[in-house]
Amino acid sequence: MGLGGCIILIAVGAILTFATDWDMQGVNLDLVGVIFMVVGLIGVATFSSIARRRRVVMPPTTPVVEERPHHPTQDGYRDGYGA
Repeated sequence: MGLGGCIILIAVGAILTFATDWDMQGVNLDLVGVIFMVVGLIGVATFSSIARRRRVVMPPTTPVVEERPHHPTQDGYRDGYGA
């Protein structure tokens, strides 16, 4: 469950606890809402601790430039053909 799912659980739990006055036989909706909110908060805490561990900062790497010895360019007359 990602961060969005945890936030949805918290929101649904708050709605069930604070914004409804439904009565269902055998089900306490206030308690169900509180359970949803607690599970959502545990999920947010777990997600944030895992995300903090995943964030590894890599130092910037500098490109390696290979230096080759410079050879003077030869014109077409001194390339080994007929010289």
